[in-house]
Amino acid sequence: MKRNSSLMTGMFLLLTVTFYSYSQEVTRIPTEQPKLIIGMVISQMRFDYIYRYWDKLGENGIRKMIERGTFCSNTSFNYLFSQEGVGHATIMTGATPSGHGIVAKEWYLNLQDITVGNTEDNNQKTIGGSYEAGRNSPLNLMSTTFTDELRLSNNFRSKVISVSLDANPAVLSGGHTASSAYWFDPVTGNFITSSYYTDSLPQWVDSFNVKKLPDIYLDQEWNTILPLNQYTESMPDNNKYEEGFKGQVAFPYNLRMLSASTKKKNDYGIIVKTPFGNSLLKDFALTAINKEELGKDIYTDVLIVSFTSLEYIGNLFGPNSVEVEDAIIRLDREIAHFLEFIDHNIGKEGTLVFFAADHGVAQVPAYLNDMKIPVGYFNYHGAIMLLKSALNNIYGKGDWIKAYHSQQIYLNRTLIEDSRLSFEEFQNYVARFMLQFSGVANTVTAGTLQTTNFTSGIFKKIQNSYNQKNSGDVILNLKPGWVEKTGGTTNHNSSYAYDTRIPLIWYGWKIKRARIIRQVDITDIAPTIASFLHITYPNACTGNPVNELLE
Repeated sequence: MKRNSSLMTGMFLLLTVTFYSYSQEVTRIPTEQPKLIIGMVISQMRFDYIYRYWDKLGENGIRKMIERGTFCSNTSFNYLFSQEGVGHATIMTGATPSGHGIVAKEWYLNLQDITVGNTEDNNQKTIGGSYEAGRNSPLNLMSTTFTDELRLSNNFRSKVISVSLDANPAVLSGGHTASSAYWFDPVTGNFITSSYYTDSLPQWVDSFNVKKLPDIYLDQEWNTILPLNQYTESMPDNNKYEEGFKGQVAFPYNLRMLSASTKKKNDYGIIVKTPFGNSLLKDFALTAINKEELGKDIYTDVLIVSFTSLEYIGNLFGPNSVEVEDAIIRLDREIAHFLEFIDHNIGKEGTLVFFAADHGVAQVPAYLNDMKIPVGYFNYHGAIMLLKSALNNIYGKGDWIKAYHSQQIYLNRTLIEDSRLSFEEFQNYVARFMLQFSGVANTVTAGTLQTTNFTSGIFKKIQNSYNQKNSGDVILNLKPGWVEKTGGTTNHNSSYAYDTRIPLIWYGWKIKRARIIRQVDITDIAPTIASFLHITYPNACTGNPVNELLE
């Protein structure tokens, strides 16, 4: 371990020297427009994490942005489904899923009889990695993003780069016209892209991949960065509510052993499920700023960095785990290094940073149950089986249900039509039937959402998540605290505060020290940035600029 620690220290110093050699003297007077906009989007970052772990955060990371920037402390989103990619699309477009079309991580297409991922595009090829890992594009994104509008405004002179460990956030955050988008391939351990963006990786990406940093991270042992007895905000490290890595739920974690596979030498996918995934992504993002010379000319450039490791850690261990606390402490230190790099190389006064999250996460239902709070896991497998049986008894044997994805039921429209049944009545029966199951709070049909204009409450949020082309025929809303049992110890995908309330921090260029306590929506980020840049709002945008930032 001493050899590995020395190696990591040397690697850090090498990167630091490389980055700071790129530094130049920068002005301390804010530029007319930001030279560089950096979006940091943290997957599964609950709002309350900031205050719960405040005393463990350093002075130069998240606390620095809050204390020296503008903190929108009452930010949330007003739609139902909080899944991978949905929040990123909403942040970038200023539209709800009903407008931008990314209703879920995946959905069923009736006319084609297929299930598609939200960035899946089989017409594309992987550039730089394994066959399937890069076949992605923003094809399904129906709206422009603020980065699209920026590029259109100056004949594509601004550079827009999006990076993530996962393809969906990288692709959707980049928009349709991104200069490039990169994500991590767990098979090869490389950062890769899609033929949608380029025919070959830039030389600097190849050089970064040649360093084989994932192999160095695999040689690390994930142990707590602080003494274990200092994690007083968390449950005991070894507790019954965690799923963990292959059943291991307590520190330390030997990554090399956990990555062992009978099919290949290394399973690099374990890295993204640890804080080292965020560290690797930060290293890549800073290299992108350096090699692409972002923020170095008169045209505003944009870099979106989507940190997703916390998503995996939270699902495996729960929001009250030592693992989550340790991951946030480590992420805070990576952000501090990021801000220090920006200050040296571009200057705080020329860089606009926004820090946000795509969604939160529910408490572990099993834990809340033991605390006498009435929640649970929704067994959708059993519910759908019973629904199919009931439909066969009433309408005759048939394949009445085509698909179920994340609280959305897709009906066999062709069979219903050929059977000369009323589609509206069929939907209503399914909705009534599903309402009887434990954990289901509300059901609503697509027909109702198409013919009724809801103005508030849960049905308005469902309507904001509903897109006629991509959404299901019957949509379920679970009771507070209930989650689908899909693997892991907990989940997200609701309209409740633990999922919808997120941190939103603005820092840097012309941003004053302030706190905004009024309601701000996640859809307000894109029009705020568009207003800063004096460009058109994204074409499906329904959000409003945060006027306090513009004064």
